[in-house]
Order: sequence, then C-alpha cells, then structure tokens
Amino acid sequence: MPEAVFRPPNVPADILTPQRDITHRHFTPGDEVVILKGLAGGQLWGEAMTIVTPSWHTPTDEDGWRLRNPQGGERTYITGHPRYLVHLSRRCPDCLIHLRAMEDYLLPKLTAVTGLFDCGWYALTELNQLVHVADARSGR
Repeated sequence: MPEAVFRPPNVPADILTPQRDITHRHFTPGDEVVILKGLAGGQLWGEAMTIVTPSWHTPTDEDGWRLRNPQGGERTYITGHPRYLVHLSRRCPDCLIHLRAMEDYLLPKLTAVTGLFDCGWYALTELNQLVHVADARSGR
C-alpha cells in the first residue's frame, strides 16, 4: 500500500459491494484480483492480491478465498469474501460491471479530492479475515 493515505471527512459509503451477487465459483486459484479500497489520482484504487485456496469467511459465515498479497509483509495472507474481489487477470463481464458501477457511483461524489486515500470500507479481524463494514457483525 502506498505510504501517504488521506481520508476525506465525508467519505460516501460503499453501498454496492455488500449487495453484489457473486458466487464463490467465480474465482479460481491463481486469479489476480483487486480489492477496491478508495481513490488515487481520480480513479478507483485497491490492493492487488492472488487467489490461493478456498477458505471459510468467518465474518459472513460463507465461502471465501485465502488471498496472498504479493508485497508480503505482516498480512501476506488474508481471507476475503468473493463479493469484495474484482478480477485483474482477465476481463470478465461481472467484474467489469461492478467496477463501472463503483466508478459511476463514487467518482462524482469525490471530485474535490486529489491524491490517494483509503475510504475505510474494510477492516481486518484478529483472524486476518477481511471484512467490509457492512458485513461486520456486532462485537467482531
């Protein structure tokens, strides 16, 4: 992740990802994906990951994927829900539709912001499970 991250005070909620209807089978081990987290230079920005293996996503009690961050670090491996992921390694219609919807919804709301910022839609649990704020359960 780049070093300087700016968070504007009135970040719009990501209302699209929690409603995304994408199945576990949409992704396979080896796929390169991105988790959209904010904006950089007026475009959507996120963390690139590689799909490793199926893994239970505890925050949603649904099938998820173990992901590897190619940058390594303390959080080299995390688990995420399929609806959080967008293909980088291929141009699939489902991911392109989601990406375009995110752009259409968010970019007009954040025109005053320049530079890089994380919108704060995700957190990591103590089990290295990535969870969207709309999927977080009470007490987790």
